[in-house]
Amino acid sequence: MVFALVGAALTMFEYGSTHPGLIEFRFAPPFNRIRFVSLFLTVIFLALMFRSDGSGGEQARVIRQIGLLIGKAMDFPFSPVRILTTLLTNDGSTANTELIRSAAGLSYVISLISLAVFAISMRVLSWPLGRGSFNIWVNLPTFDPASSFDVEARLTRDARVNVIFGFTLPFLMPLVAEVSSAYYDFASIQSSQTLIWTMAVWSFLPASLFMRGIAMGKIARLIRQKRDRLHAPAVSDFAPA
Repeated sequence: MVFALVGAALTMFEYGSTHPGLIEFRFAPPFNRIRFVSLFLTVIFLALMFRSDGSGGEQARVIRQIGLLIGKAMDFPFSPVRILTTLLTNDGSTANTELIRSAAGLSYVISLISLAVFAISMRVLSWPLGRGSFNIWVNLPTFDPASSFDVEARLTRDARVNVIFGFTLPFLMPLVAEVSSAYYDFASIQSSQTLIWTMAVWSFLPASLFMRGIAMGKIARLIRQKRDRLHAPAVSDFAPA
């Protein structure tokens, strides 16, 4: 609750200010809105899924059945769902394995849908220029455009790094956790709240980095197109004699 209150206060102060802060793409919707909705739906659906054995009701049971179908479909060798399920189910319990597989599959699908929604919104809404000009200083507060390096090259490099991390983190995070299992027993995670937030972070963080990489790549392309137009030779209506 304390972390939630601090996060809410930080978000209110950030969006209430017109100067650069910590949150990126504040004035370039729907980037942050899609990420928030993605994390919100992941936590809500996983919470209902883990309540399906108790007071969740029919709605929770339906969500668990959908998650079970998705989890089985995505549980193939070397998939992120298989790696995470293997890491968190060392007790051999079939029911626990199915629940974790369902939660991992459902959260991963939500992250993929959020990526698709953002890609479609970029095309439909002409993001980030759909509402006018794009201010790099406000929307990318940690990015220094006055640096000695070329802005386009830096944006392209950062975009590629974010896309690479977004693609590999679903595989790397369970592997890093497996290496650190000598210091922490992941099989002892029995709290539903811990499992819910573990699944949410595991699926949301890579999708968020992937979206950030796509967004920065789009801005780099816009800068390149602007430069090409500025350096293009002027076309005259008169032909030389």
